[in-house]
Amino acid sequence: MAILTRCEIGGALTYEYLNAFCKALPVTTYVVQWGGAHVWKVGGKVFAIGGWAESGPAVTFNVTEIAFELLKEQPGLRPAPYFASRCMKWMQNYAEPGLTNSELQDYVLQSHDLVARGLTEKEQKELGGEQGL
Repeated sequence: MAILTRCEIGGALTYEYLNAFCKALPVTTYVVQWGGAHVWKVGGKVFAIGGWAESGPAVTFNVTEIAFELLKEQPGLRPAPYFASRCMKWMQNYAEPGLTNSELQDYVLQSHDLVARGLTEKEQKELGGEQGL
């Protein structure tokens, strides 16, 4: 599985590394939409977005309610624009210091799992059931 790294200049995450990491996850699809955002899906449902920040690369991901409460006040993180206004538990890592590379990978992986588990039984079987997910 690819490892997310930060660029040497400014320490900003690149979308190249985000895309390599998400591509390595089971049964994912990739589209560019919503004004050029890198959108990753499992079963047609979004689990990670690269984009939507004015100041540089940002990663948006789905979290549990507990993780949302823990992360929402940390520097470099915020409730994700658009999702938060709809009471959805999504976070955006948008600035330094934000999450470490390892933490960000873990949260993107958890987001993939959360979204995959939220698919219907039929959708999960179409994607390969437990072996595919």
